[in-house]
Amino acid sequence: MVRRVLGDALRSLNVSETCIAEMLLAVSEACSNAVRHGGPANRYEVSAAIGFGRCEVRVADHGTGLPTIPANFPPPEVENGRGLLIMRSVVDEISFGITPGRGTTVRLCKELAWDDERQAPTRQLAAV
Repeated sequence: MVRRVLGDALRSLNVSETCIAEMLLAVSEACSNAVRHGGPANRYEVSAAIGFGRCEVRVADHGTGLPTIPANFPPPEVENGRGLLIMRSVVDEISFGITPGRGTTVRLCKELAWDDERQAPTRQLAAV
């Protein structure tokens, strides 16, 4: 649902499909991590704001908190552990709010790109 709502909002502004795909990939990874590490209820909260040429998404869970952020991709034979590095590679800014025992909030920011720069809006569209 998050991918659909965010993707539709970005498409309504004529954001380039490449930019949309990168943002949706990062958000999917953040949501997957929230489900996997977010505590026994697997509940998480997503908020997004689009405006002034940027998209910012926050994904917050109520898990134990992120212990460390990996510096490198894991070896090819390992199935997991690439999500944070994938997010880092497709957004312009990534930050983490970590409260041990109370959860993690991942903040993803991306400068928006348009196929035709004349289509770039200058006002804030929405925050959800």
